[in-house]
Amino acid sequence: MTTKNYLWILYAITATIVITIGVQVYWNYTNYELNKQRVTNEIQLSIDNALEEYYAEIAKSSFFTIIKPDTSSKADTTVKNSNLSNLLKKGTQFESMKISSLKFESQTNIDSMILSVKEEMNKTLLSAGKTLLDSVSGFTQLSDNTIGYHVEKGKQGEVVQILKGKKVYDSITKLKRLNTIMISMDRNTLEYAQVDSLLKIQFEQKNISPNYNIKHFKSDSLVYSLNSDLNSEELMSVSSKSTYLKPKELVVLEFENPLKDALKLSFTGILISFFLAAAIISCLFYLLNIIRNQKQVAEVKNDLISNITHEFKTPISTIGVALEGLKNFNALDDKVKTLNYLSISNDQLEKLNVMVEKLLETATLDSDNLELHKEHINMVEIIQQLVEKHDLRNEGKKINFHNANDTISANVDTFHIENAINNIIDNAIKYGGEKITIELKQNSFATAISIADNGNSLKNINKDKIFEKFYRVPKGNTHDVKGFGIGLYYSKKIIENHGGTIQLNLDNQLTTFKISLPNE
Repeated sequence: MTTKNYLWILYAITATIVITIGVQVYWNYTNYELNKQRVTNEIQLSIDNALEEYYAEIAKSSFFTIIKPDTSSKADTTVKNSNLSNLLKKGTQFESMKISSLKFESQTNIDSMILSVKEEMNKTLLSAGKTLLDSVSGFTQLSDNTIGYHVEKGKQGEVVQILKGKKVYDSITKLKRLNTIMISMDRNTLEYAQVDSLLKIQFEQKNISPNYNIKHFKSDSLVYSLNSDLNSEELMSVSSKSTYLKPKELVVLEFENPLKDALKLSFTGILISFFLAAAIISCLFYLLNIIRNQKQVAEVKNDLISNITHEFKTPISTIGVALEGLKNFNALDDKVKTLNYLSISNDQLEKLNVMVEKLLETATLDSDNLELHKEHINMVEIIQQLVEKHDLRNEGKKINFHNANDTISANVDTFHIENAINNIIDNAIKYGGEKITIELKQNSFATAISIADNGNSLKNINKDKIFEKFYRVPKGNTHDVKGFGIGLYYSKKIIENHGGTIQLNLDNQLTTFKISLPNE
């Protein structure tokens, strides 16, 4: 895959992620606005229902049955003046109530009863002894079953029984010898505490909890406000549509922006949207990671093929030249030349053999066929031999070896552990500085080997990839240092198969490989 194609795929995935997030944000915002309007409608319905229920309760509680004994009854219902004086003591105050309607159930002389009609609840003073009709302006407030007073012009007053409630009326009408009337009461004020209580019940039933304020207006004048501590910047309002309200009377419910209730209704949708977006984005990132890995594999493959071609071509060409010299320049007649050509060919074949073995070993490391033949060996001797070998081959490099003891024993596979350490030393010689330091220590838990050089060719960006198979630090198409990128990979695998660890530290202008092998 070319870099251009990879970039196009990257742009497409990025655009898809942005579109996915944008669609989800738009959908959630739209859903939030719908739920916000839904909450507003619920609040509107709540204030309407609360007022409807309030007035329904008022209607029930203001339903009275007034019973006057039938005139045909022989019972003595006349109240004499002395009794009247006892009933209405001088100076007694009674609350009267406005009567909005009066319905007669039968054609009786009950229409002679006078009930005061007033604009508002008020106090009326009744003085004992004033029995004329014009002097009677009210009676005791009908808050419970009680006794009322009935007056007719030119006659003495008489007692009537007043019973409260619709159920009582339904029962009384079934009795005989009784004349009844139904009275519907009307009030000019609101019991705000009762309205507030009914409103809270409505909110609880609808599972909403707004911060609100109730305002009552009459003729555009504010007569009541429940709460004035609301945030005026986020204030919303609805007006009651109750038909029980009088003309020019308005009940307004103010409330703060119902963010919490709207989000609560939107929570499930937001959660599903979040997981859906997260799943899509995760899949796209996973796809991008696969594509990137495939791109890296392709690059490593191309680099490996290039390296193998370069590494194999040199010895093959050298062997070809040696054979051509033997054939065309009578080298067979000269034993010295023959031996030189054969020696050169043998060295090149040995190199080919080593490269093939490394490739085969790498394939073996990725399978379960690798077997370690462990034995207790002196690590000092192994490392000392490697140092001496590299000293002879690389005169420009200085290798210092420090060991705490002359004998440090470890239970390892001699062949593989020697190759693993050799690869790291070889890497330090090829890519490191001129000075290489090797330290060997042992404690009660592990054997520690440190290989450091003063080169700084490695960067942190290469640090995590240096142990990957076939990885080489990118340098374009240059092949100034031979290799396949499998040496450090091989070393890491062998050390890990021994139960150990290998780390790379880049600090203080030093490149340090630290190996730890457990004591067994």
